[in-house]
Amino acid sequence: MYFGIADMYKIGIGPSSSHTFGPMVAAGRFIDELKRLDLLSAVKEIRVELHGSLSLTGKGHLTDYAVILGLSGYNPESVPVDEIESIVSKAKESKKIEYNDLSFKFKIEFIDEKLPLHENGIVFTAFSGSKELLNKVYYSVGGGFVKSQEEFEKPAIEDRHVPYEFKNADDLLKLCSDKRISELLIENEIAVHGSIDNLKRYVLKVWNTMRDTVERGMNREGYLPKPTAVKRRAKRLYSFLKDSDKLNQEIAMIKMNWVNLFAISTAEENAAGGRVVTAPTNGSCGVVPAVLLYYDKFIKKLTDDDLVHFFVISSAIGSLFKMNASIAGAEVGCQGEIGVASSMAAAGLTELFNASNEHILIAAEIAMEHHLGLTCDPVNGQVQIPCIERNAIAAVTAINSTAMALVRDPANAKVSLDEVIEAMKLTGKDMDPKYRETSCGGLAVVVL
Repeated sequence: MYFGIADMYKIGIGPSSSHTFGPMVAAGRFIDELKRLDLLSAVKEIRVELHGSLSLTGKGHLTDYAVILGLSGYNPESVPVDEIESIVSKAKESKKIEYNDLSFKFKIEFIDEKLPLHENGIVFTAFSGSKELLNKVYYSVGGGFVKSQEEFEKPAIEDRHVPYEFKNADDLLKLCSDKRISELLIENEIAVHGSIDNLKRYVLKVWNTMRDTVERGMNREGYLPKPTAVKRRAKRLYSFLKDSDKLNQEIAMIKMNWVNLFAISTAEENAAGGRVVTAPTNGSCGVVPAVLLYYDKFIKKLTDDDLVHFFVISSAIGSLFKMNASIAGAEVGCQGEIGVASSMAAAGLTELFNASNEHILIAAEIAMEHHLGLTCDPVNGQVQIPCIERNAIAAVTAINSTAMALVRDPANAKVSLDEVIEAMKLTGKDMDPKYRETSCGGLAVVVL
């Protein structure tokens, strides 16, 4: 299965790709299935069961909001962010979903017991009176990806054809014996998008959305949603950094604090339910834009071609983790979100320095190696503590991973990217479930 830029970088809303983005997509798919079967007009009620991690941290991640929006016909990319609260409040007050000219009751239940195939399970059942019209099970598997039970049990035959197929980093390196990895990946992406111009348009759409998110985050004050209600800090940091001559001594590490600012402003917008780009998830959405803006501000102004090269490389690294391990915090802990984001950003940044294929993969390996075992323990099930600062830490780690990779002799590298991906997968599977996005362990139980 080929996962490209449009899979790793999807425009949507916060606060979570697996708990908000995915459930909204699943709800929309259920409505589409009702329409396909010509059943929607007969629906009088839809009952929704949120299982496992979607129950345990669903309220903090606004999973019920996402389901209501999806059943109402909205999708993550185009839902009017400023109207979400009024749309959901109206539905909850009336206990009805308004879909075009149709109206039906709904009921959402939170059930901690997980379904058999994944930690993030959703059951939708549509009724006409007491008659059951349709029952479907979906799983939100991380990064906004959704699989039905049927797709889990009998995977579809791959219908997306690209010139170069690869299953792991070693395959990718072998394919590139006489070319740069980015050249090969651009050919794949042209096959997916139809032309280089379409590819550039998508990349610029993603990049402009990231920059808009940073800009909003740097200029907003107040508190993030309750009950955690962390006070926004990006604007205060921005006010210090804008005038470097007047910086206080304690924040004198200028470049590092700009990276912190870019990451924190993005992560705060995500926590507030704003418009963000999965990279590869919502919880890690601040890492890539922070690293790119660091390069743009302190190394060299980014060109359109630079952006294409960065995004094809970073998305390929993300796809390797998705294919061979996971990018879902509920499945492998935060190493699958923040760790993968740092690995993606490190590889993309190394590409911008025109380093060798081997150095790009080394940078990706270094970044992940030092995120192994990272737990997912959000306080109150919200992406505020420790998630916001974690984006900044991971962005700085990505930059340092590139710095180390650029002076590394590839012949002496002891750990390959494929090996660290396998280690991440095994570590995640061995991790106690309470440390995998359930808010039942770690910071989530000691921070009051």
